[in-house]
Amino acid sequence: MRKTFTVERVLELMREPLQLELLSDDAGLAREILSSEVSSPGLVLAGYVDRFPAHRVLVFGETEMTYLASLTATRRRKVMELFFSFEVPCVVVTKGQSVPEEMLLASRHRGVPILRSALKTAEFFARVKPAIAEEFSPTTTLHGSLADVYGVGLLFVGQSGIGKSECVLDLVERGHRLVADDLVIATRRGHDVIIGRGHELQRHHMEIRGVGIVDVQAIFGIRAVRLQKRIEVIVKLEAWDKAEGIDRTGLDETTTTILDVPIPTAVIPLNPGKNITVVAEVVAMTHLLRFGGVNTAEAFNERLIGRMRTAANVRQYLAEDDE
Repeated sequence: MRKTFTVERVLELMREPLQLELLSDDAGLAREILSSEVSSPGLVLAGYVDRFPAHRVLVFGETEMTYLASLTATRRRKVMELFFSFEVPCVVVTKGQSVPEEMLLASRHRGVPILRSALKTAEFFARVKPAIAEEFSPTTTLHGSLADVYGVGLLFVGQSGIGKSECVLDLVERGHRLVADDLVIATRRGHDVIIGRGHELQRHHMEIRGVGIVDVQAIFGIRAVRLQKRIEVIVKLEAWDKAEGIDRTGLDETTTTILDVPIPTAVIPLNPGKNITVVAEVVAMTHLLRFGGVNTAEAFNERLIGRMRTAANVRQYLAEDDE
């Protein structure tokens, strides 16, 4: 379930990057923001309220403030009373503009916080939209280890003790990067992108059985870690005697669904002496080839079918040749 997203949370997360200051008291900071959209007030300032999107952050740029300044004090008061009669969570005035007294009084009467940003309106929109969209994005937690291998996000999953962390540690030693170990927080961006990251308290630490907690960044350096990565392939590690239906050609594409997004999945059976690290690198490189339009399994299958078809035609010709 999504946590309640309030105006106070906006200030907590974005005060510095958005250069925000609170112009009203803190009485309305608990107001809930119900939409990930951010927009200007639009025609409501002119009196048209039928399609007014009130339950979102509303931004007053230079155009809106200039319009308000062109009105008489009486008209401006009525416009503000109409505007704040709706359940507006908060108002942001951009470009460090001065706020008319009528707006401050109407907002105070309704308990709506007014924030002011020193940013230009376009820059404010560019910064605030991704931040709020992330707060509303579907999120789940996954048990596994996430690594960046050749720029491909590989999520290693499998039963406890099968060797996920050890595999990722070996990948880090070979020059690849750790994102998260054991607990991966997955967030959906848009319709088909899953971003994985570690918990802030656990980030870039690994539990290696027999060794204990390992600080990967301290041992291997800053280049061995990254904060987040798109999950592009799931590598499922299974014991050799329990693995069933293993794909040996690459023609049968298996997927695993995370937050309604299908993720390509490679099931790797484990047996003593198997170099799973190299296999993981090959999984990443194969994904890169497919992303570039090269499907080795399909190409090989087509060549094989073509050769079989040619051989069949030759046999048929020889069978029909009576000379």
